[in-house]
Amino acid sequence: MKAFLILEDGHVFTGRSIGSAREAVSEIVFNTSMTGYLEVLTDPSYSGQAVVMTYPLIGNYGICYEDMESDRPWVDGFIVRELSRMPSNFRSEDTIQHFLEKNDIPGICGIDTRALTKILRESGTMNGMITTDENYSLEEVMKKLKAYSTGDEVSKVSCQQKTVLPGDGYKVALLDLGAKRNIARSLNNRGCEVTIYPSHTSADEIIASHPDGIMLSNGPGDPKACGKVIEEIRKIYHTDIPVFAICLGHQLMALATGADTYKLKYGHRGGNHPVRDLETGRVYISSQNHGYAVDVSSLDPAVAVPAFENVNDGTNEGLKYVGKNIFTVQYHPEACPGPQDSGYLFDRFIRMMEVKKNA
Repeated sequence: MKAFLILEDGHVFTGRSIGSAREAVSEIVFNTSMTGYLEVLTDPSYSGQAVVMTYPLIGNYGICYEDMESDRPWVDGFIVRELSRMPSNFRSEDTIQHFLEKNDIPGICGIDTRALTKILRESGTMNGMITTDENYSLEEVMKKLKAYSTGDEVSKVSCQQKTVLPGDGYKVALLDLGAKRNIARSLNNRGCEVTIYPSHTSADEIIASHPDGIMLSNGPGDPKACGKVIEEIRKIYHTDIPVFAICLGHQLMALATGADTYKLKYGHRGGNHPVRDLETGRVYISSQNHGYAVDVSSLDPAVAVPAFENVNDGTNEGLKYVGKNIFTVQYHPEACPGPQDSGYLFDRFIRMMEVKKNA
């Protein structure tokens, strides 16, 4: 079946339909990872977005359900150059085509994803529509694309009730803003008891549970749309509980303490982004997935100072909070997919809890 990808700037790509045949309007973003497409599909941070995979062959090792980063996929659409229909992998349990169909995710293959990515890099992230309707009206489609905007994505993707992963070590409260499974797993594997809280949980409830540390997770959408969550994070900031925040959590802590955020032209999404530790000068290769960044010029140096920067474009990749047991990063130390260079940050968080408890 023919399928069409129509961009907000008028570009139209014609390819073949994969997955569901339903129409989808969303923000179009690209990811440069060569592997890990299942983790990308199931990353809650992609809610409200259709993902272009820049690697030309996707699906060749099939679907292994153990690798999912949440209970279901969250992308609005999936855009690839070539879709492998015959996976070869001893762990494979399904084909990507069937996975997309089963989860009602529309997609398109057989288009020039290199040309599409160049458009998004030059013009910036934009809205788009995937449709199988060969009689579409470009004028009507453009109206839909201009009107579309992501809403409150965080409450959509967050868990709805508290859950506990038992452990014999430190008690960590994880605020689920769209958390990938491997964040809780990374802490749990280090012995921590992890209690996962829905995004609407009050700071008072979390503080009353007397955690040794608090984690603020990744998540989707514009951080400034999370007004109520920011208010609760501000209360957490004023405690002396150690805090480690990732991605959206990093942005929300910055907003809660008076800094500003802004939208990047096309974001950072992939498994090969270099970040520099400003204290040591060491560079780490990181996994990233975000469309917003903290504005360093808006920081109050008495509150927070830059700790990491992106080697490619100089944008902020992490903050250290002055006089507080708080550090935050823009990238993903839990990887999945991506390099595990930054896994040591979980160990730093555990040492922070240890020092605080023994103080």
